[in-house]
Amino acid sequence: MSTGPIVGGITQLEGDRKKEALDLLNTTLTQLAAGDGPIYKVIKVISVTGQVVAGTLNTYEVELDNGSVKKQATVKIWTQPWLKEDGTNIKIKIAGEDGELDRTF
Repeated sequence: MSTGPIVGGITQLEGDRKKEALDLLNTTLTQLAAGDGPIYKVIKVISVTGQVVAGTLNTYEVELDNGSVKKQATVKIWTQPWLKEDGTNIKIKIAGEDGELDRTF
């Protein structure tokens, strides 16, 4: 018997779910850059987890490049696809830096 994800449970994403999460990461970073920035490009993905919480929360441990410096970061993308506006939130926490970027669109 196959079971789906446990609501609220954190799951390491693999296969198609990982690919979909990485597509979401790239699309969201593109949307961020098209707005008021900053511009980030994913250099390396360390891990991707997913969690079902009134939508989907994906957490990425990645290395980002802002055009001049590569930085380790935790990126969290919370999507509520049923919302026409403000259905995606991205938070980027750069390792070793205070504060975090927090945008909703």
